[in-house]
Amino acid sequence: MKPPSLILLASAAAASLSATPVWHAPGELPFGQLVVLELREDDPRQPPLPRPGDEKLGPLFLRSVEAMSDGRGWKLTVQALTPGMAVVPPMDLGDGRRTSELRVKVDRSIPFGAPWMGIGGGREDVLPEIPFPYGWASLLLLPFVLLGYYLVRRWRRNSGKRRQKKAKAAFAKAWPPPSKQREALDAAHAAGREWLATVVGDEARSWGSKEFRAQSLGPWATWVESLDAARFGRATPTFPPLLDLKRSLGGQT
Repeated sequence: MKPPSLILLASAAAASLSATPVWHAPGELPFGQLVVLELREDDPRQPPLPRPGDEKLGPLFLRSVEAMSDGRGWKLTVQALTPGMAVVPPMDLGDGRRTSELRVKVDRSIPFGAPWMGIGGGREDVLPEIPFPYGWASLLLLPFVLLGYYLVRRWRRNSGKRRQKKAKAAFAKAWPPPSKQREALDAAHAAGREWLATVVGDEARSWGSKEFRAQSLGPWATWVESLDAARFGRATPTFPPLLDLKRSLGGQT
């Protein structure tokens, strides 16, 4: 039987040979960005880890190496420029110890304007959204807005003339009345009052023959009297001609 001391030494040597440095890494690496990984020796009985000297850790580019403050490992700043699953194979550190395999996913989504935006690609590439310049594009609408404002203002300014022209045409169609029936007389009266209101003002809707003569509108005074006479079956005064009515308002239309 071997002495107990030899057994303890053999088991310690076997433990030292079987010790494996541990990776501390995030579950996912962003594409193109610098990320710090940690390679530690958690067994305090083991000596400090040798400095990794390779320029690459599998598909990961090694940008810098910094010793940890407790001396139990290294901080490795890496950059992933290959999308998908990054596999770092076990590394021989040169003193009989080997690292474990590191598997970490690399996300291909990248922010707009990143310097590595044009690298890689393929079916996993997620293109950034380019914002549409609504503010600047709205300036192109300015000429159309001004044109619309001009057209609306002109349309509103000429609304009185359009109303007067429409009322004049309606009166010319209703005068003289085609018959002395009450409906025809009322239609001619309403059309005449509407035309007068567009030319003289709304107060003309209630004028009688006296007010018309006071405004030097004699034909319209006769117009009122002839309608009243026709309603009661009288023949005089007769309906004034349409031309006389138009001429009396000629200076105001």
